[in-house]
Amino acid sequence: MSWDLHLWQQGVLLVACLVMAWAPVALMRRRFHAGEDSVWFGRRVIDGVLFPMLALLLAWVALRWAQHVGIGTQFLRHALPILTSLLLIRLVVRVLQLALPASSWAQAAERWVSWLAWGGSILWISGLWPTAWAELDSIRWKLGSTPISLAELLQAAFNVVLVLVVTLWLSAVIESRLLRHATQDLSARKIVANLVKAALLLIGLLVALSSAGIDLTALGVMGGALGVGIGLGLQRLAANYVSGFVILAERSLRIGDVVRVDGFEGRVSDIKTRFTVIRAVNGRESIVPNELLITQRVENSSLADTRVAQTTVVSVGYDTDLDALFPKLCAAVAAVPRVQPDPSIQLSNFGADGLELTVVFWIADPENGSGNVRSEVNLAVLALLRQEGVAIPYPQRVVHSA
Repeated sequence: MSWDLHLWQQGVLLVACLVMAWAPVALMRRRFHAGEDSVWFGRRVIDGVLFPMLALLLAWVALRWAQHVGIGTQFLRHALPILTSLLLIRLVVRVLQLALPASSWAQAAERWVSWLAWGGSILWISGLWPTAWAELDSIRWKLGSTPISLAELLQAAFNVVLVLVVTLWLSAVIESRLLRHATQDLSARKIVANLVKAALLLIGLLVALSSAGIDLTALGVMGGALGVGIGLGLQRLAANYVSGFVILAERSLRIGDVVRVDGFEGRVSDIKTRFTVIRAVNGRESIVPNELLITQRVENSSLADTRVAQTTVVSVGYDTDLDALFPKLCAAVAAVPRVQPDPSIQLSNFGADGLELTVVFWIADPENGSGNVRSEVNLAVLALLRQEGVAIPYPQRVVHSA
């Protein structure tokens, strides 16, 4: 009966810890309006990192309190490894989803971390953890002149994964904060974000290797070999990375510019360190290596001025009063949405069948397409000509007899 009473008391303590961990996290999520990409809160509060962290802390405090007052602690001791595994899984899953969305290997890493974490919890609860760890430590071999065991290798791998996950989390948070309120300085913020991410990953990798017991002085030879490899076999890859930083630093191309590269026209949607993504109006995307944007001719329609000139041609009869027609045409074209003020009409050619008029107008948002606004201008011109009784001449062929 005493055992059942102690078990019931521990269950009540554990449920109280879970409720006390859930309540403040739910209130904080509503207060700060955390989005679905939040690592702390997740999508449903319990799938974030903050909930299992608070639950683990409260369960540990409850365990110490139960030991102090003389209540059994077996149930609470079993709950600690479960909450630890949940915290580790939530951390890895949420960080990988934030830093590497839609990545296949990230999803595989999530599954492996889940299996290993829950497997370790089962071994710990069943009391087989010391035996299993001793067996792993007994499997030894020599790596060069240094003896190493399978247990040490697993511990080093765990340290590397933990350090890299935390590094990815910090870099993703810094990048999102730098780009959150980016307007005209988006390119500068982008290059700073890329540099910070690269620096944090490098520091995290060095810390992870050091924690794994790897001598960092041995990386000097690896660095030399890597430099030779970049100089010989990775010239194009290195050139693309350097070109990406040059583009972001010079701001010759900015996110949002409308450009034409190798016959492909569209809006620059993103500038990566290795390539640039250009999205056309029809939804197609072109991935252009940054080296091409440095070495080849690129047409930028919005580098100095976002306005782009558009033209359309219409023919009218030779008997048309152009002095009276031109102001009306200008007014009709200017009334079309997206057309900038003060369009112009030009008598461009004396055609075989009539006078050719060129309508010149400007738009300030070429990223929204030019064919749709040209169609609206043509419809406005056609409606005005019909309203004014101006006929568009048909091709005429007159045969003169001798």
